[in-house]
Amino acid sequence: MNSRRVVITGLGLVTPLGIGAEATWNGLLEGKNGISNIEPFDPSGFKARIAGQITQMKTADFVPKTYRKSVKIMARDIEIAVVASYLAVKDAGLVTKCILDRKEADGPVSVDPSRFGANIGAGLICADLTELAGALASAVNEQGTFDIRRWGREGMSNLTPLWLLKFLPNMLSCHVTIVHDAQAPSNTITCAEASSHLAIGEAFRTITRGDADVCICGGAESKLNPMGLLRQELLGRLSRSNDPGTACRPFDIAHDGTVISEGGGLLILEELEHAKARGANIYAELVGFGASSNTHNWHTPDPQGRGIALAIRKALKDAEVDADSIDMLATFGTGIVEHDQSEARGVRTVLGARAGEIPAMAIKGAIGNNGAGSGAIDLAVAALCLKNNTIPPAANVLNIDPQCAFKVVTGKPMTAPINAVLSVAYALGGGQNAALVMKKLES
Repeated sequence: MNSRRVVITGLGLVTPLGIGAEATWNGLLEGKNGISNIEPFDPSGFKARIAGQITQMKTADFVPKTYRKSVKIMARDIEIAVVASYLAVKDAGLVTKCILDRKEADGPVSVDPSRFGANIGAGLICADLTELAGALASAVNEQGTFDIRRWGREGMSNLTPLWLLKFLPNMLSCHVTIVHDAQAPSNTITCAEASSHLAIGEAFRTITRGDADVCICGGAESKLNPMGLLRQELLGRLSRSNDPGTACRPFDIAHDGTVISEGGGLLILEELEHAKARGANIYAELVGFGASSNTHNWHTPDPQGRGIALAIRKALKDAEVDADSIDMLATFGTGIVEHDQSEARGVRTVLGARAGEIPAMAIKGAIGNNGAGSGAIDLAVAALCLKNNTIPPAANVLNIDPQCAFKVVTGKPMTAPINAVLSVAYALGGGQNAALVMKKLES
């Protein structure tokens, strides 16, 4: 085990079930579903017309007054990260620059800015097509074709000078670190759905090697746009059902694809003694991280889940625990047949028969695929499971696919002693895999 121990002290979630960890947790326990008919744009030209959507999020309410103008140059992904960062910091009871600027504490700051790091996973942010189309239209000549000269002379002037800054993946970390004055190592990781786990793992390493005492980490993404929907549709990853209540069925015999969504989560990781010194609430101890990559195919997963198995082995070795110590699985479960089966086989390769005996959490039936934000949401919910000895039921899971054979909790919340959790994540394309191990804090 690492000499510098790392604990989770804050959770900030923004999901289709609500703003804040409590809203998402209660929504899952109550069996609510965050999937609905797409509203921000007309999806009639697509086969899939449903998504996980965040409502009633006003980003200006989560930043200092002096920073509200900056919201104008934030893409949806950035806004989700900024809101989640505020929620995580508040939940952790930290006093940061943001908290002082909002006059929510008298000070001083509770973490040395030079020891406060950030690692945030991001997707490839889609440009605002309405905004871009307006500018492109002004560059059309008399013959109705695009004119590069008009674009340089007139078209570009119809975009804000800072337009590009809305769509750079590193801007999630940029805004979060500026708002909270986090000056220690900062990284952006863009590895699709694996991004959050990889970012959390890097933050874990940053603290264990002594380069920071506190890190804000996780990920956020919104696929709720025409380009995000089109890409997933062309790749054949989406459910053929347009019933919001039943479309996404992780590990179920009727699973036939996933549902696009938006959302994210940021967690506060903290060195144990630092957390104890300020009397922080501790959800769990993060004890192991493992990552891997494979080159089986850019589009389809390794049928045997060998990359997932390798990441799990590394995480267990790092945590100095064996497979028998794991008593809950936080599955990734996208609802895509090949990926569900690959994940199950990879887990079973390492855990053996226990993979089908210990309770498993699967939440994407209720919130969809949140892209780079998925893993952080999974891990935050798993930390709440550990804290409360309760596992929320999976939505839309009635009969488990025999090729998956997980003991997915269904119907109603399950109460059971939980001491160690294994959480896995993988990118749908690109072969990136990651695993994290959490435990109840031991003295």
